[in-house]
Amino acid sequence: MKKVRFGLVGKDISYSFSRGYFTQKFADLGLEDHSYENFDFQAIEEIQDVLDNNSDIKGMNVTIPYKQEVMPFLTELDPEAEKIGAVNTIQFSKNGLKGFNTDAYGFKNAMAPFLKPHHNKALILGTGGASKAVAYVLGELGISYVFVSRNPGKNKISYNQVTEEVLKEHTILINCTPLGTHPNIEQQPALPYEFITDQHFLFDLIYNPEKTAFLAAGEAKGAQISNGLRMLELQADRSWEIWQES
Repeated sequence: MKKVRFGLVGKDISYSFSRGYFTQKFADLGLEDHSYENFDFQAIEEIQDVLDNNSDIKGMNVTIPYKQEVMPFLTELDPEAEKIGAVNTIQFSKNGLKGFNTDAYGFKNAMAPFLKPHHNKALILGTGGASKAVAYVLGELGISYVFVSRNPGKNKISYNQVTEEVLKEHTILINCTPLGTHPNIEQQPALPYEFITDQHFLFDLIYNPEKTAFLAAGEAKGAQISNGLRMLELQADRSWEIWQES
């Protein structure tokens, strides 16, 4: 039986959600010839050897820190991925490797049920590849946003610039940093959490632990909270649809 292989490209990804999710999905669908594995690279250049010597790979996901670094290895970009400037799904087709971004789809549909009319301004914590999809979705929804970064600049403020007034105005807080991920679960973005209220909505792209220190601090102030698990499931299902189209 010829194997049909898929996998996740990333760095230090033994904890990954994707391998378990797709292994279970393939079992549920009775696809015994399908497998999903981790491609754990210390540098993105290692992907070339995998691409050159594994013709049975039919699709890949990409996670931090390679969502931007992988783009030069691709033949084509989906228009949305090109606008976002980050790729998390690679489709292997007869025309070569095409990059997609399903993070945007996952984030938009995971966040939508929580939005209220007063949620019209957001702070995006972090500026990595995942934050690009978040910013793209907020722009689509007409929600203005400012990035919060250790390196402030254009449309970016530093963490010590997040004041009571800034938090009052920005009622959506989205954590796109790795702070709080297992095993360092006590970490959280450096915000003045005492100014969070029940008008706020906190979304954390992290899913392990289920409730990060960031989310727990918001919940303690009456804010709505959501972790990144639903977003991950949605982006994974969209990846699967894309792979089947090739």
